[in-house]
Amino acid sequence: METVNYGGWPNCIRLYNGEIELVATTDVGPRVIRLGFIGGQNLFKTYPESLGRVGDPEWQIYGGHRLWHAPEVSTRTYSPDNSPVEHSWDGATLLLRNSDEPNGIDKEIRLTISPTLPRVEVAHRLINRNPWPVELAPWALSVMAPGGRAIFPQEEFRPHPDVLVPARPLVLWYFADMSDPRWTWGRRYIQLRQDSTATTKQKAGLLNKKGWAAYLLGGEAFVVRYAYDPDATYTDMGCNTETYTDPKMLEVETLGPLTRLEPGEGVDHLESWLLAKVECGPSDAEIDAQILPLVGEPSR
Repeated sequence: METVNYGGWPNCIRLYNGEIELVATTDVGPRVIRLGFIGGQNLFKTYPESLGRVGDPEWQIYGGHRLWHAPEVSTRTYSPDNSPVEHSWDGATLLLRNSDEPNGIDKEIRLTISPTLPRVEVAHRLINRNPWPVELAPWALSVMAPGGRAIFPQEEFRPHPDVLVPARPLVLWYFADMSDPRWTWGRRYIQLRQDSTATTKQKAGLLNKKGWAAYLLGGEAFVVRYAYDPDATYTDMGCNTETYTDPKMLEVETLGPLTRLEPGEGVDHLESWLLAKVECGPSDAEIDAQILPLVGEPSR
């Protein structure tokens, strides 16, 4: 762990091992503004016009990885995170905390980088500081650098009439266009390609029972794993996974269950990040061979 200047923020914290590094901001946030192999590309998107800025009265996207709470409501969701965050380091885990959100919901991100593997454990926590209960879902958003491709696993294909019940929900936003060529609706995977020449935005969500998603860019893979609770209620018509893209970036978003927080209560949402150097084509067979071993799922 070391303190570094990154993007014009003088008090960022860099965590690293022999393979990978991440940079978290403390002048604003909590945010992880860089993730990648040491000396390599930043897999997270950043916005040059907002780097180094502090104290803005309006919410800034900045880029990187952030913590929100769902469902998305303009006045609540876009609460500015433009002031310094509390932070501490215990020799293994970096804690970042924003405790001055106007909506009374404290945000914490705890980052633990593996000593030897290209892996990071990310624990998100929301705490209700209001004198009344609040219903929300923790929502973790990774803003990925342009030019890559996101992969989301489908449920196992089973022919009719072997199984007659539905597999899981697929949720479309009003501006989603299933005919857009950035989408690939495959038998085993849903894929969404980021295209900087596109002129429209896309968003969809799903209940991802397999609990993983991936983003591929320039011969590298970002794989995120997270839990699915079959007994939980998920927001946005049942989504624990969402994805959004525009001409500048693509978001890989994961959500925890919808939770009623009494005053003083908190809720956690855990992600595990893995980086790998891998070349993978768009076919189901190539994804089976190259990506499934990274998530610990047997290929078919």
